[in-house]
Amino acid sequence: MVAVVVLAVTLASCGHGPSKHSLGGRTTGEGIIRAVGVESQYANIIGQLGGNYVKVSSIINNPNSDPHSFEANPAIAQEIASASLVVQNGLGYDSFANKMESAVASATRKIIQVQAVLGLPNSTPNPHLWYDPSAMVALARKITTSLVSLDPKYSQYFQSHLNTFLKSLGNWNSIIDQLSTKFSGAQVATTEPVADYLLEAAHLDNRTPMSFQEAIMNGTDPSPQDLSSVERLLTQHQVKALVYNEQVTDSITSSLQSLAKTNHIPVVGVYEIMPLGKFNFQSWMVAETKAIYEALSRGVSTEHL
Repeated sequence: MVAVVVLAVTLASCGHGPSKHSLGGRTTGEGIIRAVGVESQYANIIGQLGGNYVKVSSIINNPNSDPHSFEANPAIAQEIASASLVVQNGLGYDSFANKMESAVASATRKIIQVQAVLGLPNSTPNPHLWYDPSAMVALARKITTSLVSLDPKYSQYFQSHLNTFLKSLGNWNSIIDQLSTKFSGAQVATTEPVADYLLEAAHLDNRTPMSFQEAIMNGTDPSPQDLSSVERLLTQHQVKALVYNEQVTDSITSSLQSLAKTNHIPVVGVYEIMPLGKFNFQSWMVAETKAIYEALSRGVSTEHL
């Protein structure tokens, strides 16, 4: 188990914020809302939407560790307990947050679960919802509604930041459209369903059985039949790229990467957690999508961002 240290997410924004920043109570000062994005990408979105009137931190924020092996601690419990707004993924990805929220209940705390925003059942196999462009539009609108509810006097400010955020997603959507226009139906393989929603949005054909992806995601051994099936995709050149989870590798995924390289199939590493200090949410998604485009258009591998 890897204990991930809670780090504050520093988010630049425009406008003039309040001058008081004490840490007492549910806010950090007059007009400052304390918020937690359980995953760093959600914290980044909160920060962009809340601007100077939100102090936000993230919990799962290490792109160099396996988020599925996350171990909570008392400091994280306190972080959640002191927040007026919590955004979490759901679908079992960050269920530890539910226990902490229940332990220190609050009638005023706003809890946004992306799974609930999208109306997804617990049986949904792929929890990596942030790779779905339409899902992030719905989430941004829900976060803004919650921010307005927590501090109505800044309603216009929050709405302005929402409009800016939604407009800024245009570059990502444009690259997805280019992928779809040029490579619709192109066949790819994956190790896990990390970027599956993005592949679907671009109308790419993921040939890897979901049973294989789920086994790798959950740290169990895939069936010999599934493994052989994925290996054939590479050795028989049935796919144009291999998309793998950069954060979680084992002997099986490493062997698939080697097999892809041996057969001159480009490999693209994607991340579950947004690398801090290098991207905001939009530029991270643009970088991931461009890497897939480069793999299909020029056979270029991008193993690390």
